Amino acid sequence: MTENIKPPVVKIIPTVLEKFGDIRVDNYYWLKDRENPEVIDYLNKENEYYQKMTAHTQDLQKDLFEEMKSRIKEDDESVPYLYNGYYYITRFETGKDYPIYSRKKESLSAKEEIMLDCNELAKGKKYFKLSGLSISNDNQLATYAIDLVGRRIYTLEVKNLITGEILSDKIENTTGNSTWANDNQTIFYTTQDAETLRSDTVLKHKLGTDTSEDKVVYFEKDDTFDVAVGKEKSKKYILISSSSTLTTEFMTLLADNPDGKFKVFQKRKRGLEYSISHFGDHFYILTNKDKATNFKLMKTLESKTAMENWEDVLVHREDVLLEDIDIFRDFLVVSERSNGLSEIRIIPWNGKEEYYLPFESETYTAHASANVDFDTDILRYAYQSMATPASIIDFNMNTKEKEVKKEQEVLGGNFDKDNYIEERVWATAKDGTLIPISMVYRKGLKKDGKNPLLLYAYGSYGHSMDAYFSSTRLSLLDRGFVYAIAHIRGGEDLGRQWYEGGKLLKKKNTFKDFIDCSKFVIEQKYTSAKHLYAEGGSAGGLLMGVILNMAPKLYHGVIAQVPFVDVATTMLDETIPLTTGEYDEWGNPNVKRYYKYMKSYSPYDNVKPQAYPNMYISTGLHDSQVQYWEPAKWVAKLRTLKTDENLLFLDTNMDAGHGGASGRFEALKELAKEFSFLLDLEKIKK
Repeated sequence: MTENIKPPVVKIIPTVLEKFGDIRVDNYYWLKDRENPEVIDYLNKENEYYQKMTAHTQDLQKDLFEEMKSRIKEDDESVPYLYNGYYYITRFETGKDYPIYSRKKESLSAKEEIMLDCNELAKGKKYFKLSGLSISNDNQLATYAIDLVGRRIYTLEVKNLITGEILSDKIENTTGNSTWANDNQTIFYTTQDAETLRSDTVLKHKLGTDTSEDKVVYFEKDDTFDVAVGKEKSKKYILISSSSTLTTEFMTLLADNPDGKFKVFQKRKRGLEYSISHFGDHFYILTNKDKATNFKLMKTLESKTAMENWEDVLVHREDVLLEDIDIFRDFLVVSERSNGLSEIRIIPWNGKEEYYLPFESETYTAHASANVDFDTDILRYAYQSMATPASIIDFNMNTKEKEVKKEQEVLGGNFDKDNYIEERVWATAKDGTLIPISMVYRKGLKKDGKNPLLLYAYGSYGHSMDAYFSSTRLSLLDRGFVYAIAHIRGGEDLGRQWYEGGKLLKKKNTFKDFIDCSKFVIEQKYTSAKHLYAEGGSAGGLLMGVILNMAPKLYHGVIAQVPFVDVATTMLDETIPLTTGEYDEWGNPNVKRYYKYMKSYSPYDNVKPQAYPNMYISTGLHDSQVQYWEPAKWVAKLRTLKTDENLLFLDTNMDAGHGGASGRFEALKELAKEFSFLLDLEKIKK
């Protein structure tokens, strides 16, 4: 019986933390040392406790895993796209966890050339991640990067795609980001600070030379900025971007002249954000210049890139967020967001009438897909809704005809999208703001307060949480769950002001919005507090931590994935990855008002003696973004202070980082744990 199984007892070693005369005593600060055997022992004991307490759900977990796996087309492949004379394809084979990257020369009927088989590369590895595949201009060489720990520290390698040889040019400790100059001999790549993992340096490597001789092209001194390097669509320029939360700066270099000097496009100016695309003899600039909160499109001649030369192409609108552009020879395609919904706008360069792609649902997402060719009238875009599997569609911008190239197959024979209802509803926040909620559930649902409902949200960094389809989610829907996404402030779902209204000293709007959405679904009788569950990961895990302290009685259970819960201590530690670059998101705690504000909501600092809901908390030992010790300390403190007998689990993946397990099927096992936690609380046994 589980009553006789006792949770681990964590040693208390008080550490006194002081800032601005404010004293905090952290009893579990010692858990920060991943080299300490006692720390590893504690994490293993928490894992053992979780395993013992959930032993009765093992069969359910296996059933869920097999069920979710059975819906996935195992021998699947991407829609091929044509780039520089080759069709590129990513495919999976039955029973295998990892992708195979291949291509076909000039025709889809040509012989397949396998560039990289990740299943071979991952053999014998507990964790494997491939990133940054980049092909040289002559199509003969490829750079790619491998991470074997999950800490996003990559080794860059070069492969001859003609002979299959792996060259000796192996570069350790990179970010995985690289690009080729047009000479097919020069590689630009980025590395990060060894401690903070901030991407801070761009280097240049010549094939065949010793990597110790690689030249530093650019070093970013400001520790609130990250750098990246890449080649833009026209392939004429290599770009270095340096960006913080609020400010960007680009540098350009002709890709034909890799030994030349990068030139600043427009020097950084705090609060000025911009991104650039090259076409013809102009650069097109997506920017917030002139207080264009929701961004506007400008252009300037290649020879005159400073801000005073920029001219308006698409003016700023208060109610429409300009998210991205795709440039074609005859068309400009603009990705926008209006009233919380993504829209695709087609503008012919010749002055003919512009138009929008028609979308009928209110719970969908649509975005431009791989459009690497200038000289085409075909726009490739992706579409899905909460009940409609993801599709890749080719749209002829002249004839307005569309061709569905692929719709995600849901195997098993049971899925019919007409069996589900999707809707968008609006909750009213305390301050009168209307918050959209996207939801999906099976037909025939009665609004009697008895339905289990899982409410998900993120709400940070201006990341919009679009409504999307998930075949794994069907395992909840078909067992009577309602699944809902709360589009709370802190994301950019309703425009830039939506983000601005949920960050820095307005961050608490994010948490209050989620609580008000929770109250709304209860008031509307979709569910009740006995059947309401909440879920969020990373910064969404912070959200979970706050709502647990503020409104624990609203929820029966909460899932917090890799949660960022020790806000004040983490933001005061500049050696931790991401910290300094986050000041514009959370505030700089070395400034008293920001310190006081973040401490007032930081989940770890605000755990108190009260009853908490059932909790499943997951983390990864090698996580570089939210360190494992945040959830570990949080759980230890909750164990000593909570006044209830509800479940509290800490489940640490000892082989992975922020993204969890790396294989596509291993990841399903982690999802099966979460689903079995919910179903067990609902007493749904199969």
